[in-house]
Amino acid sequence: MDSSEPLPGQTKPAEPADHPASPAVTMEISGETRGARFARKAHRTRLYIYAGAAVVLLVFLIALVIANTGRVKVSWVVGSSSVSLVWLVIFSAILGVLLGMVLGALFHWRTREPHS
Repeated sequence: MDSSEPLPGQTKPAEPADHPASPAVTMEISGETRGARFARKAHRTRLYIYAGAAVVLLVFLIALVIANTGRVKVSWVVGSSSVSLVWLVIFSAILGVLLGMVLGALFHWRTREPHS
C-alpha cells in the first residue's frame, strides 16, 4: 500500500492550489453575490450609525435634564402652575412626536392610491 493513499474511512487531504479561486467559484461556494454582500455590509454600517446617533441623543437628553432642573410658572387658560422646566420640555417633545405621527398617518391615508 502506498503511504500517500488514505486508509479506508479517511478522505484524501486537499492539495494546495497554486492560485486563488476565481470570483465565480467563490460566489458558488458562499452563495452570495458581490452586490448582496455590499448591501449587507452597508445595512450593518447604517445600523451602527443609528446606534451611535441614539447614544449621542441619549447623552444630550441627560445633559438637558441636568441643566434644566429649575422650576417655571406655566399659565393655563383657567389658572397657572409651577413645574420643572425639564418636564415641560420633555412633555412638549413627546406631544410634538405624537402629533407628527398622527398627521403623517392622516396625510398618508388621505393621499393613498384608490383601490381598484
